[in-house]
Amino acid sequence: MKLKELMESLEVVEIQGDLDKEIRGVTYDSRKALPGYLFICIDGFTTDGHKYAQQAVDNGACALVVEKNINIIGEDVTIVRVKDSRKSLALISASWFGNPSRDMTLVGVTGTKGKTTTTYMIRSILEKADRTVGLIGTVANCIGREKIPARRTTPESYDLQEMFEKMKEKGADSVVLEVSSQGLKLHRVTGCEFDYGIFTNFSKDHIGGFEHPDMEDYFTSKLRLFSMCKKGIINVDAAYSDRILDDAKCEICTFGIEKPADVRAENITTHSDSVEFLAVTPWFRERVKVSVPGFFSVYNALGAIAVCGLMGIPFETIREGLLKVQVPGRAEVVPTPDEDYTVMIDYAHTPDSLENILSTVKEFARGRLISVFGCGGDRDRTKRPLMGEVSGRIADFTIITSDNPRTEEPGQIIRDIEAGMLKTNGKYVVIEDRTEAIRYAMKNAENGDIIVLSGKGHETYQIFRDKTIHYDEREIVENILKELE
Repeated sequence: MKLKELMESLEVVEIQGDLDKEIRGVTYDSRKALPGYLFICIDGFTTDGHKYAQQAVDNGACALVVEKNINIIGEDVTIVRVKDSRKSLALISASWFGNPSRDMTLVGVTGTKGKTTTTYMIRSILEKADRTVGLIGTVANCIGREKIPARRTTPESYDLQEMFEKMKEKGADSVVLEVSSQGLKLHRVTGCEFDYGIFTNFSKDHIGGFEHPDMEDYFTSKLRLFSMCKKGIINVDAAYSDRILDDAKCEICTFGIEKPADVRAENITTHSDSVEFLAVTPWFRERVKVSVPGFFSVYNALGAIAVCGLMGIPFETIREGLLKVQVPGRAEVVPTPDEDYTVMIDYAHTPDSLENILSTVKEFARGRLISVFGCGGDRDRTKRPLMGEVSGRIADFTIITSDNPRTEEPGQIIRDIEAGMLKTNGKYVVIEDRTEAIRYAMKNAENGDIIVLSGKGHETYQIFRDKTIHYDEREIVENILKELE
């Protein structure tokens, strides 16, 4: 592909050199640059790609996209300076791979909570409709039956477009994508042609030095999806939904429980392992059962029903897809053979999501509800006491522990959580080592107790200041069960 073709949609500030040259590859990693490649310099959180432009040229790159003035030693190197190299990477990547999202039905799901569950519900329904579905998100990226571990919720734009191309090659006609606020803010999804965008909810999260400076920046980042999609599907009961309805640049379909909506739920019945409700929609009025427990699952299901209804999927297919859906790390029960207590893993890592899972489990617990959780380091500190207060108020017993402390001291994170716990009469202990905390919970569990391990969910790692280790709570529980035999 000619360099000038890749430059067509960019906001170019200055061009040095020839645009009429053939490009053999595109990369934003200087180590992957080869002869004839275009290297795009990204100024990231941890390093600046402009520092490695010379390395890319030395490796053979014949063209550079930059947003800063740089001096390069090399013959016949074209330098294109743009206003925003991240945005340029996204647009170039889409063009390089032939804009694959145009050839598939692309559904983007954004919101503080519920993205993963909603995408899995949509995928389950579409597969029941005999569609070939790609899934991209927090838990895994799936191309057909092939699973690829996910490094971040929304991949970098080049990697995302490459994944779209592979999905298209494998016959995918639909892709369901979790769209994070960072994915929107940092242009990872720029160049994607969304048919549908779903807004699940909005609450305090992702505020900090490495993410968003404040709630307004967090929200306006999410709002971008609704200037990119053809149809928006909005939870009208969620905070900030009025602003989306006012500012969205697309056709809107609403869903909810409390406020009037196009798609709504009535006569909700919760069970220990599922939830049922009457789905009232423009296409049908029928009762459905969702195999993910909790009141919050109703909202996720309504979003899935709305988008699939707009696609023309019949009720029976929607009903079967919701009944059979399985979501890793969301209210996931870990087998405990020969034991009289239950261990459940959930990704809850915000005050709202922790309250949702604990309230749901509390309603059906025959014995005590034991809550085991921590909070991630280098993330919003203000939510820590709120989560401590939630667990102290709802759980019968809480074990405060560690969860991805990153560069922070685990003890300080725990003290932040304790500040909220102490506002309640909740009983608790502090056990910093997460494995020891789980062992303590299981060793002291009684008949009918439910142990909820919150925060890690699908994650299979633990992040410390100087290392990241393998850490799968399913394996931890299994090993402790063997120890206790």
